[in-house]
Amino acid sequence: MRCDAGAWSCYVRAASDAGCAMTLHRRLKTNTRQKRALSVQAILEWAFRVEKARLELPPRDAEEVSSGFGMEYVLIQRAQLGCQIDGGRYKMGSYTHVDAEVVAATLASMPDALGGLRMAIRVAELARAGMTPDWMPGAVPRCVPVEVRRNQHGERAVTEVVGLERVQYRGRWRTVEVLACPVTWTPHPQQIESARQAYDDWRQALGWVREGLAEEEMLRSFEVTGAMPRGRPWH
Repeated sequence: MRCDAGAWSCYVRAASDAGCAMTLHRRLKTNTRQKRALSVQAILEWAFRVEKARLELPPRDAEEVSSGFGMEYVLIQRAQLGCQIDGGRYKMGSYTHVDAEVVAATLASMPDALGGLRMAIRVAELARAGMTPDWMPGAVPRCVPVEVRRNQHGERAVTEVVGLERVQYRGRWRTVEVLACPVTWTPHPQQIESARQAYDDWRQALGWVREGLAEEEMLRSFEVTGAMPRGRPWH
């Protein structure tokens, strides 16, 4: 059987191009990894509790007045981390997943208006413990004696003398002590208010981290969802 040399050459080139296209398609399909969707609180807990990320704070000039290091610092840190290393489900040795490093760098750039470095440390500590701030659920101030003494007859509130009065008893005037029981509120309303303000501040800090990670799309293995801890859960 005879074959035209030109036609055979075109056929070989077409087959080669098709093979390259199929190989490229397979590589793209293999390298395409679906990101795991997690809330910002879950990502923080993964970074600090599972991956043991460290909150390495950038150096600051003592005389410098700064409102935070901004996302520019985080992007520089992201670039300095180098090439991507695929992290598995379990932590291996001392290796920390690159996304965990990015989360830590983002948190370290917390602006002063939201609490700055102190808030960043607080958020990291809570994430490492897998906890949320205690906003004192169900707390209601109660008026109770400052001191209570117990004996075989039961409990008795401790009283103190606050004055003297002259009273007539059985036709005779006598001086008697006026006793009062010092009381206090427990838990104190200011204590409850402070705890709930701390919860609000923590939630605002998480919102800032979520916006930064989501807008810049800096995470390679995770997608930050819009889910947030409940706002003002005491209402």
